[in-house]
Amino acid sequence: MNAFSASLGLALITCLAMGCAQKDASRTTTAASGQEPFSAQQTKALDQVQPQFTVVKTEEEWKKILDSEQYYVLREKGTERAFSGELNKNKQKGTYSCAACGNPMFSSDTKFESGTGWPSFYQPLNAQAVLEEPDVEMGMLRTEVLCSRCGGHLGHVFDDGPKPTGLRYCLNSVALKFTKEN
Repeated sequence: MNAFSASLGLALITCLAMGCAQKDASRTTTAASGQEPFSAQQTKALDQVQPQFTVVKTEEEWKKILDSEQYYVLREKGTERAFSGELNKNKQKGTYSCAACGNPMFSSDTKFESGTGWPSFYQPLNAQAVLEEPDVEMGMLRTEVLCSRCGGHLGHVFDDGPKPTGLRYCLNSVALKFTKEN
């Protein structure tokens, strides 16, 4: 294993161990420990992760399908204001799907109250429902959650959730569509 791979692996492991962190206003790329900056080569490698999506549209097509807040979150990787989303307090039985493409991703059976102000789940419906990728925005390394069909930004996953997984998928309400169970 070369030095780049070793340091990238160490940074990812450190990030997973650190858990949740808030974004700040500056754009600097640093290791998860906050002490050593990523090299330009490491940052470029992380930015080049490009999965293949089955639902592909131009940005103009997405703008026609999504309202402005959905577009901001799903396509521009924005975040809705905490406690503002209508699905945060939803307690009904059903399925949460991607608001952009309808991909079923989470069940109400795995939803829990995290106190963060965003809908939180401890696991997706299945391993293929979402993608998890390194997120090096805003000077920290986190794990971003994307829709596996269209690549829409949903939120982030942290390791401070309840049993049985210990995970907290912290998602934006506007990125989700809820279908009530009959």
